[in-house]
Amino acid sequence: MKTKIQRSSERGHVNFSWLNTYHSFSFGQWYEPLKMHFGALRVLNDDEIGAGQGFGTHPHDNMEIVTIPLSGAIAHKDSTGTDGIINTGDVQIMSAGTGIRHSEFNASKTKPLHLFQLWVIPKLQNIQPRYAQKTFDVADRKNKWQVVVSPDEKDGGVWINQDSVFSLTHAEKDTTITYKNKFNGNGVYLLVINGEVEVDGESLKEKDAVEISDVDTFEIMAKGDAELLAVEVPMLTIED
Repeated sequence: MKTKIQRSSERGHVNFSWLNTYHSFSFGQWYEPLKMHFGALRVLNDDEIGAGQGFGTHPHDNMEIVTIPLSGAIAHKDSTGTDGIINTGDVQIMSAGTGIRHSEFNASKTKPLHLFQLWVIPKLQNIQPRYAQKTFDVADRKNKWQVVVSPDEKDGGVWINQDSVFSLTHAEKDTTITYKNKFNGNGVYLLVINGEVEVDGESLKEKDAVEISDVDTFEIMAKGDAELLAVEVPMLTIED
């Protein structure tokens, strides 16, 4: 089992008047050559967006873009014809494929929005752009993994154009949670949303993360109630 810990304080940080954002990997104004990606996971941004603020219409191509609201709601509009709201408890994905344009705004004029946005390098290039969104029952992730993104629709998550799986859990104190890869040889980027856990003898607290590879099964011990995001991805080698 190979592990590499990334502490919350080691993330890139940019604070605009309307956006307070933390980057796990090089993004925008923050460039760190040793933190370009983890396998096929290219971006993990932790964004706090002010009331009524957001990102105007902009393009993407050949990227799988997953958005997970943690609190608040997102008003989303894109060139596939989608125009709607992504609420807390929902997970949204866009396969940018040959090209897509979209905008994302805080749907509230009075309350802040907090979300994760993750980009995964796709398995197939230049597919037709597509959009999917699903609401999940958070009670179904208590002390077990709830799959929210997967290439296998039988897993219950939104479909992704990659051999990648996103899972969420709410582990109660003193509970041990086992993660087993869906795809042999994949790595897992494990992020502590809140709480504290122990992995391979190392303590991880809120917004700490660990890159796990060279193993297909591992255990996590909750030292207190904890919410976790596991992102399983192929261990691609990417030219920076």
